[in-house]
Amino acid sequence: MENKIIDVRSDTVTQPTPEMRRAMAEAAVGDDVYGDDPTMNRLEELAARMVGKEAAMFTASGTMGNQVAIMTHTRRGDDVLCGKRSHVFVHEVGASAVLSGVTLNTIDSPDDILHPELIRAAVREQDIHCPPSTLLCIENALATGGVVDLEELAAIHDTARELGLKIHMDGARLFNAATALGVEAREIARYTDSVMFCLSKGLCAPVGSILAGSAEFIARARKNRKMVGGGMRQAGILAAAGIIALEKMTLRLGEDHANAAHLAHLLDAVPGVRVRRQSRPINMVFCTIDCSPQMTLSLPERMLARGIRINGISDGEFRFVTNHDVTREDVERLAAVLAELLKEEA
Repeated sequence: MENKIIDVRSDTVTQPTPEMRRAMAEAAVGDDVYGDDPTMNRLEELAARMVGKEAAMFTASGTMGNQVAIMTHTRRGDDVLCGKRSHVFVHEVGASAVLSGVTLNTIDSPDDILHPELIRAAVREQDIHCPPSTLLCIENALATGGVVDLEELAAIHDTARELGLKIHMDGARLFNAATALGVEAREIARYTDSVMFCLSKGLCAPVGSILAGSAEFIARARKNRKMVGGGMRQAGILAAAGIIALEKMTLRLGEDHANAAHLAHLLDAVPGVRVRRQSRPINMVFCTIDCSPQMTLSLPERMLARGIRINGISDGEFRFVTNHDVTREDVERLAAVLAELLKEEA
């Protein structure tokens, strides 16, 4: 495409497909707060079925889905275990403290997986001075790009049950994890009490996420969603895109994974670039780049001048995310442009 901007900042930057736009324009709608929007009802039934839960609920964002889940699982003063680099702790504006009045008990794991021994060590004692640990928040795929396999999830689940903890999964990229593991999403979600996944990360829907769990849990979660302003009216317009995201876009995520693997291979050949290896890579490539501080700070601007949008450095690494709108030729151009810029500086 002439004058195309290649955007690898995230898989949230994708445009709705033409089919999604048509479906949104033609969607049959009602008032979702009253529960009579037929397109939204269809999306929620489909979502629940795909993750093997009794019920599901649309939320405006993944953050809303996670926070409504925490509100629904906990009481004020509870202790919630989560990863030190997890999304609920790092990127959700301290919402758990503000909305739910809970403490986030962060676990520092080298691979970001909350292994059973780490969970046992983090649970608060049954002591009058300690808040009760009631909820474990896990991720799959991880915010840092990794994937937790089913055996590890089973061990985490069994440990949480033994300790009396509920399990909520931030599965923003749940279907990427399922693709990487070669399983259905329900095989991952079976180890949780609730799961959130995004329709707008990698699946091209313009807005929305899903929170799924038992029928009783979702009934309570609807009240909490309403409390935080998440009750929407003719929301079927958004649900129409979500249905296509689940029925069709989940099936093509392997293309994004393959493009990310190709990009990682190309970047490995660029002097000064070191790619971080993942055991089960999804659609993210993390790398460090040996260059001057000036180049590090100006790299996003220099790349954009060549038609490529990237984020700046974070925690010492650059992250490139492949998505529906990024082709094999695009990742090859990205690697070539980066190599040219680094060579110019040398």
